[in-house]
Amino acid sequence: MDRIPILKLGHALLVTIQVDMHDRLATALQEDLTEKIVAARAKGVLIDISALEIVDSFIGRMLDHIAAISRMLDAETVVVGMRPAVAITLVELGLSLSGVKTALNVERGMALLERRIAETESADGDDDA
Repeated sequence: MDRIPILKLGHALLVTIQVDMHDRLATALQEDLTEKIVAARAKGVLIDISALEIVDSFIGRMLDHIAAISRMLDAETVVVGMRPAVAITLVELGLSLSGVKTALNVERGMALLERRIAETESADGDDDA
């Protein structure tokens, strides 16, 4: 089975979805990402969905679950590159993705994550690098 690559960038993980998501691939991504967050001690997860033209309710729920799991593991999730049709579909499906931050592109998403990580570290008094 194919896997979606997960790259470490500083305190964050970058996931770029370049293929059509199917249920097994989405489930594998959730499992892989959970393990990688713990192993890398990541504070943020950036998921680029700009290549996705459509999403179904399962994929939408998986994004929401990934964000919830990330929060439980002390990592913020930002989804970037959402196409208007994808946003409309998610709203029509009743999936607000309440725990997911969004940004227009990877650059803005990384800037958002970096700010949130810095805020969290300064609030916690955490000096870990």
